[in-house]
Amino acid sequence: MRTISIALRNLLRNRRRSLATLLAMIIGMNAILLFGGFSGNVIFAMQTAYVQRSGHFQIQAKDYFLYGSGDPAAYGIADYQRIVDVVSNDPVLKPMLAVVTPKLSLGGIAGNFAAGVSKTVIAGGVVVDEQNTMLLWDDYGVSYSNPLALTGSRPDSAVIGTGVARTLQLCGPLKVPNCREFAPKAVAGAKSAPDDIQALSALESSGAPAASETRIEMLAASDHGVPNVTALNVVKAENQGLKEFDDIFMVMHLAQAQRLIFGDTAPKVTAIQVQLKHTAQMPAARARIEQLLSSLKGAPLEIQDYETLSPIYGQTVQFFDSVFGFISVLIGVIVLFTVGNTMSMAVVERTSEIGTLRAIGLRRGGIRRLFVCEGVLLGSIGAVLGVLVALLIAYLINHSGITWTPPGYVYEYPLMVRVWGSPHLVIGSSIGLMVVAVISAWWPANRAARLAIVDALRHV
Repeated sequence: MRTISIALRNLLRNRRRSLATLLAMIIGMNAILLFGGFSGNVIFAMQTAYVQRSGHFQIQAKDYFLYGSGDPAAYGIADYQRIVDVVSNDPVLKPMLAVVTPKLSLGGIAGNFAAGVSKTVIAGGVVVDEQNTMLLWDDYGVSYSNPLALTGSRPDSAVIGTGVARTLQLCGPLKVPNCREFAPKAVAGAKSAPDDIQALSALESSGAPAASETRIEMLAASDHGVPNVTALNVVKAENQGLKEFDDIFMVMHLAQAQRLIFGDTAPKVTAIQVQLKHTAQMPAARARIEQLLSSLKGAPLEIQDYETLSPIYGQTVQFFDSVFGFISVLIGVIVLFTVGNTMSMAVVERTSEIGTLRAIGLRRGGIRRLFVCEGVLLGSIGAVLGVLVALLIAYLINHSGITWTPPGYVYEYPLMVRVWGSPHLVIGSSIGLMVVAVISAWWPANRAARLAIVDALRHV
């Protein structure tokens, strides 16, 4: 306690230098905490978006992830409802589960034959109510979502990307903003589709009248390899954020997609989406699902998590980790030299004091402890003030109403800096700053301890 008292008195003796050093520490601490809080919030937002869209896991037929994207019939899960029931009702998994829902992914050609245009698309067949429940998942309080546009729609309804709507000349009928169409190619008296496609569409049609302005035909290969077609009524065009995805996106009701691919045969799905209540439950849930699947008879199945299904998530996390590491090292070097310079100047100015202390019996270790203690005090005070200032700035940012649109997103999200909710970031940054302060104070303290008593007293 005496050493701490003397160290604090020495810091107060030269307030200007101590304040300059503390200011550098506070600025550095704020840079680390604010960027770390921002990057952490972006990562949580991305994770939320992927979990809302695909779940934490997808149960798929073996090798579907590698080879099955273009052949849903060959890699479909036949007895999928039994698997859904087994997973949903398992007593171990049930407390962890939020949603378990089937999905069918397929590719095909969407055509607006009245306008003489068509477009290859990647479509998904979903259970709308269960997908809407998935969209409510928000474990980190960073996102909001709207129900699917298919909610409450007829069985033959579909939603497409704005890029698909632009190509199919549907921007006007669907009232898509900022969507410029090219000159239509339709001729007077043109049919909505060729005769053979009309015949196929009539066979698969539910009989319900479709809105003529937004009617399209979807052509896909059935499970027998022959083409099948169905008429769809597009209820809305939604921007998907990424142009490559927006130009091929389509989603429809699961039953409609199954009729298109499997006709009157037993329907299948390409994936069973499993969404948990919390991401931290993934290891335990995965182990239990694998155990359940191994006990089921039938075609071999495998589990893919959202990070495997969306590699860009892991790449983004690595990018932010790299930038955060670079900023941390840069701030650490600045603090290292700042505190080192402060301690070195203190040694020069207090040489006579060091000689006097040594002369009255204070050992070299005591001198070393004194200067290291000053570094610890600087680091501790700088860390505490840095955290408090960062919390204040983060609060102002979070309540400022500033919004931004992350890459690949459509909606604007509030700009958030997660400092208060990141204890690992706060504690780790504080300890790191104190360690750097101690290291930077060690060399001047060691030099002060090595001063000869007689040489030091000559400065009196």
